[in-house]
Amino acid sequence: MTTMTDQLKTAISEATDELRSMGLRSSFLVNADMRKYTSFQAGGKADLLVIPSDEEELKMILQRIAVQQLPFIVMGKGTNLLVKDGGYHGIIIRLEEAFSSIDVQDNELVAGAGASLSSVARSAMEHHLSGFEFASGIPGSVGGGAFMNAGAYGGELKDIVRQVRVISWDGHQARSVDKAEMSYGYRHSSLMSTREIVLAATFSLTIGIRDEIIAKMKDFNDRRNAKQPMELPSAGSFFKRPHGFYAGKLIEDAGLKGVTVGGAQVSPKHGGFIVNVGQATASDIISLMKVVQATVLDQFGVIIEPEVRIIGEEE
Repeated sequence: MTTMTDQLKTAISEATDELRSMGLRSSFLVNADMRKYTSFQAGGKADLLVIPSDEEELKMILQRIAVQQLPFIVMGKGTNLLVKDGGYHGIIIRLEEAFSSIDVQDNELVAGAGASLSSVARSAMEHHLSGFEFASGIPGSVGGGAFMNAGAYGGELKDIVRQVRVISWDGHQARSVDKAEMSYGYRHSSLMSTREIVLAATFSLTIGIRDEIIAKMKDFNDRRNAKQPMELPSAGSFFKRPHGFYAGKLIEDAGLKGVTVGGAQVSPKHGGFIVNVGQATASDIISLMKVVQATVLDQFGVIIEPEVRIIGEEE
């Protein structure tokens, strides 16, 4: 008996064959092991992982996906993504080197969606531009950061974004979106509802003193390394900050630091991190997340939600 999953896989295979027949230079990886592409180093496979070679081919890929009405998501560095052990039945588009350009003119910096936030921070520093220091240690990309308004140490990307260049989910329209239209909030932007995909972002920075910029970046990174479990696979801060509280403090006060489910552990170093201490499955991580949520709700009456994007099917 043919299942919906089988039908979807057949449709994805046909779309892939059609795109390949067009001579695209993009990469198409069938049954891609997403452990290799996510910072948690855990989880299942994607039916198809596509790495576009340039913006024009991205448009063609999106248009074909739209015609076939195939499920898809777009990812960057995979530092805020967990694929369930049963895998993702659809297409994952990963924006890499072809979308990683960084250009500086006067006090503005334009970075492609695939550029890492750390590389943008270094480029800003090299051009004596200040304002990006807080993001120098965030392990993500410009696309993901602009999409979710990434932040750290009192700074958020909304503080320095001037505009974001996006493309519609169906690949037919590219446009520039001013910051005001992005409706930025805490780990939120309008793109979460429009489904538009970040191609690049323009940041307005200020002229600074290089040594002072370096010192500020070093301070942030030293604090991060001292307080966070950088030596183990994770997705960074796992939970959003609940209004009026800090998730890590609630988790610590609940006595949950060090609690383990399978290969997943609440970091003894920082309660806000779930880490992979050895061959963790996505189910281990999700089960531990639920233990933490239930315990914090029971003890403090506070609901904490994951910041990490969880997709796919149970095994």
